[in-house]
Amino acid sequence: MSTIFHLVRHGLKERHSGDVSLTPEGIIQAESTARHFAQAAFPITKIVTSPLQRAKQTAERIALYTRCPLTEDFRLRERANWGDCPDQTLEQFIAMWDQCTSDPDYIPPVGDSAKKAGERLASLLIELHSEELANRNIIVVTHGGLITDFLVQAFTERELNVWHPDFKSVQHRLIPECSITKLIYDKAPCRIEAFASTEHLNSLR
Repeated sequence: MSTIFHLVRHGLKERHSGDVSLTPEGIIQAESTARHFAQAAFPITKIVTSPLQRAKQTAERIALYTRCPLTEDFRLRERANWGDCPDQTLEQFIAMWDQCTSDPDYIPPVGDSAKKAGERLASLLIELHSEELANRNIIVVTHGGLITDFLVQAFTERELNVWHPDFKSVQHRLIPECSITKLIYDKAPCRIEAFASTEHLNSLR
């Protein structure tokens, strides 16, 4: 039994604190991603999204084009979101974020440690895999930080460096907006089939 997960980062977001929306460019990215899945040779059976607006807006467009059911899951929320801590400046948020990245066990004043965030995503994927029939394709719309938090915990450094040299040290810039990372879960441990692909966005460049 296998389950194919397509981890999609949300489109480009507005640059201010809080639960921000997509920018006009982000909406176009989401539309292109939605068309990509609608035209795919495989059927999409389910879409699960982070409850944050930028992810929901991306997922809603994919759901519209693919005519698939959409559900939210809190486990797909980012490790921490700028604006969760009142009066936190962007510089303070970035410093907190970087500390979490360098020390996965560090528990920030708001949000989760990188380790706990990765565990959140892992638990959802395992749950969905156990519930679904064989050879299903599930789209998971979430955040770049959460995707790398999961990958760093789920795979060895050697496995990750196949996709990018020195993966761990540069993980913060490896997941572009609306990129797709494809994972396959079967009897063996999960494997990465494609990492942070943006080929479907080539027409926007």
